[in-house]
Amino acid sequence: MSHGPGDGNSLRELLGALAAGDLDVEGALQRLRLFQVSQLGDFARLDSGRILRKGVPEVVYAPRKTDNQLEAIVRHFVEARGLALVSRLEAARADLLRSKLESEGGYEGLGFDYDPEAAVLAVTTTSYRPPEPRGYIGLLTAGTSDIPVAEEAALVAEHMGCHVERGYDVGVAGVHRLLEPLSRMIEAGADVFVVAAGMEGALPSVVGGLVDVPVIGVPTSTGYGMGGDGTAALCSILQSCSPGVVAVNIDNGVGAGAAAALIARRHTTD
Repeated sequence: MSHGPGDGNSLRELLGALAAGDLDVEGALQRLRLFQVSQLGDFARLDSGRILRKGVPEVVYAPRKTDNQLEAIVRHFVEARGLALVSRLEAARADLLRSKLESEGGYEGLGFDYDPEAAVLAVTTTSYRPPEPRGYIGLLTAGTSDIPVAEEAALVAEHMGCHVERGYDVGVAGVHRLLEPLSRMIEAGADVFVVAAGMEGALPSVVGGLVDVPVIGVPTSTGYGMGGDGTAALCSILQSCSPGVVAVNIDNGVGAGAAAALIARRHTTD
């Protein structure tokens, strides 16, 4: 009979292998990270160990979760890790969540960092410390309307311990605007760029043709017609002729931030 990674029999086998010398300490630690799954009622199975296993914190996607479900999930991460990150969270729900945690949670000194434009929230305890700073990410947007998606990327990357330098509204309609922020980021030694663009999605290719580090293009649902749902930008970035340009899905700032931070932190250690 096989056992899942979180049951007692598998844990007993792991400890037995460690005691018998069939597994070293580092190997045991690596496997223990797979055990950190937490069940909340019948609605969530949380990957509590993701930050230890991958270096990427779990981000709670707020839409289509009830207020009670969202509160329970956020409460779990606050208690387990001292940090809960939430994306696509409306301002009214952020206020309600804060009220519930402060009045019913018994926590002291909780930090609430909510960005209403990007609809992202970071809840932290007084004991929370981000990872040791390492890695530099250049974050660019083609237009002002792309900033909310870019700020999702920044939220994740900064809580992964990366420095994020921003340069917004520098798209190809006035490409001369790109020169100052791009030069500044190159001179500072950016390890990777995240470039968010809607409409025809041209900016990631332009940046990719000018820099010698990876460029993660984030197509956004900004524009008219096919541009409005991000299809045009996604197709453009996927068809980029600039080497080193890759794409994440439409409006996926969270995924772009995580990928960029993994690249930046690893590149800095080499």
